[in-house]
Amino acid sequence: MKAAEPARIVFLDRDTMPADIRLRPFAFPHQLLEFGATEPDQVAERISNADIVITNKVPIRFAELSSAPKLRLIAIAATGSDVVDVRACSDRGVAVCNIRGYAVNTVPEHTFALILALRRSLTAYRDSVRAGRWAESGQFCYFDHPINDLSGATLGIIGDGALGRAVADIGRAFGMRTLFSSYKGVAGMGPLYTPFEDVLRQSDIITLHAPLMPQTRNMIAGPEFALMQRRPILINTARGGLVDEVALGQALRSGQIAGAGFDVATVEPPQADHPLMQLAGLPNFILTPHVAWASREAVQTLADQLVDNVEGFWNGTPKNMVA
Repeated sequence: MKAAEPARIVFLDRDTMPADIRLRPFAFPHQLLEFGATEPDQVAERISNADIVITNKVPIRFAELSSAPKLRLIAIAATGSDVVDVRACSDRGVAVCNIRGYAVNTVPEHTFALILALRRSLTAYRDSVRAGRWAESGQFCYFDHPINDLSGATLGIIGDGALGRAVADIGRAFGMRTLFSSYKGVAGMGPLYTPFEDVLRQSDIITLHAPLMPQTRNMIAGPEFALMQRRPILINTARGGLVDEVALGQALRSGQIAGAGFDVATVEPPQADHPLMQLAGLPNFILTPHVAWASREAVQTLADQLVDNVEGFWNGTPKNMVA
């Protein structure tokens, strides 16, 4: 796409990327306006004269689109596209692109950091040492918390995209048996897939790598926890909303599951009364602040792809299009 005047590019939430991550200058005439953060009631005004809008987590819905007659592209600085009203964009002729394939190392590695920490009770032992338990024990070690190997354990993976497959590769390297399932209610996936309910029954560790959609919201809730016969560890580095967070607390406290590691929440950041924050003091629960994606290498790859997406669209060779 060509323009007589420099394109006006508005980045609504630059602070969602680390300050030391370089955003390469766009290779076409442009004016870039960066905001560290944007509140919902500021969106319409800030995008009103934009040709291109970049957003990571700031929602752009029909009302805001109506205030932006020049808008041609929304470049999402993330993979999930639910932050944008894609249908309204399509109706108005506004293209939408997203980021893909940048987290194939960082998310699986974070997933296994959580798995290893929980299977070996690392945080529980660290906290007990800080509290003086080792000194009080009177011997060279103590056995207050369970420790289990990964070798020989069954790893259930919900979602078979690039991240799920990368997690499976790491699991196999540890000597784990891996099972793939699609989402709850999906059947006929072929011999390489294990039915969803069977994965819940058979797995020692269950890890979620699914998008948040109407059919995946709360796909792990009370009835699903009841199926988990082996008291597994549950890992969610995918999206908040895949798990019923209240039911998670009940499953942890009742012993239906052995532990949980979450990097995402339904509301981010979660406040003190959020269900996940109420679990933060448990020795078998780990909550990290949505940073599984955020290795320096991955974020720089994201930033480079973001620029490539915008330049490709402007030059007539769009890529990674959602709409």
